[in-house]
Amino acid sequence: DYRDLTDVALRRTLEPAGGLYIAESAKVITRALAAGHRPRSILVQEKWLDDVRTLAGDAPIYVVTDAVAERLTGYAVHRGVLASMHRPTLPRLDDLLSGVRRALILEDIVDHTNVGAIIRCAAGLGWDGVLLAPRAADPLYRRAVKTSMGTVFSLPWARMEDWRGGLDELKERGFTVVA
Repeated sequence: DYRDLTDVALRRTLEPAGGLYIAESAKVITRALAAGHRPRSILVQEKWLDDVRTLAGDAPIYVVTDAVAERLTGYAVHRGVLASMHRPTLPRLDDLLSGVRRALILEDIVDHTNVGAIIRCAAGLGWDGVLLAPRAADPLYRRAVKTSMGTVFSLPWARMEDWRGGLDELKERGFTVVA
């Protein structure tokens, strides 16, 4: 689950189909657990082990050196801990729309960091949910999760299957599309 995390094309292919995502840092993992997500395993550098012992539940914990973590993942793991998490079942668009008054729509935002930052800002500004155009980046990709500081777990989001028809559907449901 942790090997070569810098290969974006590989992660886009494996994470949704493989049913996993990566959470980085004890704070983000704690937020994922609070949202009901379950860890598959935890990879931790020895100096951070005490911070994550209680987070793992019955999932295995792999303790590695800084050098092994970097060789394995392909980057320097600054926050000392990664968790491979079971990917949750996401809300259907209909379910999300029935529970929101104001939704932010991300049209083809393909940079994961930007998606994470936008979701974090949307939560801070009081938006009720986020709708993703079909080609928008995955909010559960490691960099989006990290940038959002785990906000992707608390602000509901769903993916629109049909971009143009989806906008018409929003209007039919009484939403005003502003921009």
